[in-house]
Amino acid sequence: MSAGRWLIRAASLAAALGLWQLLTALDVELWLRFGQFPTVGEVASAFGDRLGTAPYWQDLGYSVRRIVIGFLLAAVLGVAAGTAIARSRWAADLLGPLMEVARPIPAIALVPVAILLLPSNEQGIVFITFTAAFFPVLVSTRHAVRALTPVWEEAVLTMGGGRLRVLFSVVLPGALPGIFGGLSVGIGVAWICVISAEMISGEYGVGYRTWQDYTVVDYPGVFVGMVTIGALGWLTSTAVEFLGRRATAWLPRPPERAPSRAVRRAAAPPAVSSPVPALEKEPVS
Repeated sequence: MSAGRWLIRAASLAAALGLWQLLTALDVELWLRFGQFPTVGEVASAFGDRLGTAPYWQDLGYSVRRIVIGFLLAAVLGVAAGTAIARSRWAADLLGPLMEVARPIPAIALVPVAILLLPSNEQGIVFITFTAAFFPVLVSTRHAVRALTPVWEEAVLTMGGGRLRVLFSVVLPGALPGIFGGLSVGIGVAWICVISAEMISGEYGVGYRTWQDYTVVDYPGVFVGMVTIGALGWLTSTAVEFLGRRATAWLPRPPERAPSRAVRRAAAPPAVSSPVPALEKEPVS
């Protein structure tokens, strides 16, 4: 990315923070009650104080551990189930209806089920995180596998390859772009649901601490939690996208944007007359 684009992005963020500071410092009340919000300076001060405390890092560790465990389980099982449903008629008939019925249920609505089913709140939060990320991965994998052209599979079978060779040499590599698209969506949904689950039934975690700050009317602390959640979500999404680019580095990339007409005209070499003489017309009798 060019330095100009980085500069534009930094300026956009700085402008948003400046507007926030202005509206909250002046206690603007234009239907939206900005006077209830802490200023950017108050949030920054509270964030600096939290960084030096052990509970902040403890909560951070709990949330990251829950995300990692739940998301990895969702990635493995979602890819396996999506591939099976796309490739096997038996799997589609047995698992497909169950998945379609369970998929519209919000993961956070399964909190009572997790509390009743699992022996500890920690396992329940991981279960909610897993469920949130599982269905985006499954659906993306299923569509990516079904969209593959059968030419390469037929070529491997013609050369004597078996089903496992087709799976690991054709199906999974060809579906990787779609799979990582589902993983990118899944990690974002997983963060939403793990924070919500921590607010409802957690004992530690960023979501739990943010809710506790709200109950004691510590609004700068609430915004510290929000900033932390946003930063963690951005970092994990960036990591997934980076792994996706590395895993699909063999794919052709889209060409760079074509230069404008003026640039092409300036870069074009001067016209040179053809060295081949033109053919003379034969006289008409």
